[in-house]
Amino acid sequence: MNEERDLLREEEEIDVVTVVDDEGREHDFELFTVLEVEGKEYAVLYPLDEEEDEEEAEAIILRIESDEDGEETLVDIEDEEEWNRVVAAWEEIISDEDDEEEK
Repeated sequence: MNEERDLLREEEEIDVVTVVDDEGREHDFELFTVLEVEGKEYAVLYPLDEEEDEEEAEAIILRIESDEDGEETLVDIEDEEEWNRVVAAWEEIISDEDDEEEK
């Protein structure tokens, strides 16, 4: 099964983002899409870790910022109002996709 997953990843040519958690462990994520909400960009990421069941995997959303060298970095969204706006935008996209699939 893991070999099948690896082959699918290669065929789809997905963008992989590595995120380091608070404990220094690296986790790989698929960059699913980038949302723009009120002039800021947000990365929607799905885990690629082998332990995750693809059906149960939940997206994480991080804000994209540029550091002093112009490199893009991903940061947590700490403001609750900002988080709610971004989640609403993401849920609208998912809802629109579900509506199209039903047609």
